[in-house]
Amino acid sequence: MAENGNERMKTKYEAAVPVYYYKPTRKDCQVLREQWIRAKYERKEFSEPGRNFTYEEGIRDGMLMKRGRDNGQFLSRRFVLSEREGTLKYFTKYDAKEPKASIKVDGINAIFQPEKIGNPNGLQITYLKDYSTRNIFVYHESGKEIVDWFNSIRAVQLHYLKVAFPGATNAELVPRLTRNFLKEGYMEKTGPRQTEGFKKRWFTLDHRRLMYFKDPLHAYAKGEVFLGSKEHGYSASPNLPPGTQCNGNFHYGITIETRDRSFLFTCETESEQQDWIKHFNNVMSTPMSPQDYTMEAFFKHRR
Repeated sequence: MAENGNERMKTKYEAAVPVYYYKPTRKDCQVLREQWIRAKYERKEFSEPGRNFTYEEGIRDGMLMKRGRDNGQFLSRRFVLSEREGTLKYFTKYDAKEPKASIKVDGINAIFQPEKIGNPNGLQITYLKDYSTRNIFVYHESGKEIVDWFNSIRAVQLHYLKVAFPGATNAELVPRLTRNFLKEGYMEKTGPRQTEGFKKRWFTLDHRRLMYFKDPLHAYAKGEVFLGSKEHGYSASPNLPPGTQCNGNFHYGITIETRDRSFLFTCETESEQQDWIKHFNNVMSTPMSPQDYTMEAFFKHRR
């Protein structure tokens, strides 16, 4: 009976949830879960089919607190999201004529990172700039406002994809919207000659892209590794070449083989080593999509 009641409630309050709207799970952060509940039961946003959503207005213009790239200080910046232009722009001054950056929405990933940013409404925006991954860290004091920005980005992304791929279904397009990182954490790595000393870096695994940064809040990735599929010669193993000299406590090794070279990493614990390898192998066991081949070619061109 309780189960039937829950289904009736879901049918009533989730009758018209847009396909791009992110439905949080228990693993998601508090602001996403809280605003999902408020949107359903307080504001009743999804109870009436045909309703106009704030996420679909075509343009979103407002102020967000953005972390400075060099000094780490958060300052108020104007952001403008445009469906017509397919861009997210931000300006250092509200009345500035030219944006500091203009980011194509199809290359954006947005992830809530409250612990990393140090704010319960912290959002990380990642995109490619000059062949390198760029991070922007923002927040808004209003939980509703930052979640509205997040879902507005997803709405514009879906609009762009539908124009670009008119024959694709929602089921095919929605997984290409914003996505959570598969894993993040510290490892140490050495250089291409494998004779350089290991250096501690913050690693982020975003689907087939393994990025590493000087620290968790660094604006630019110091480097990236593309993870293709096993059938194309990519692999990850829990070992290092004989004679490899590790640093301090980081001595649980990982070797990633790509088409071009080997990458050596070390973890602080065996459990971290095994967890990274599990994620690498899960990615490499998945067949590559046409978009993955494009990304692989992009990595080769960048070198």
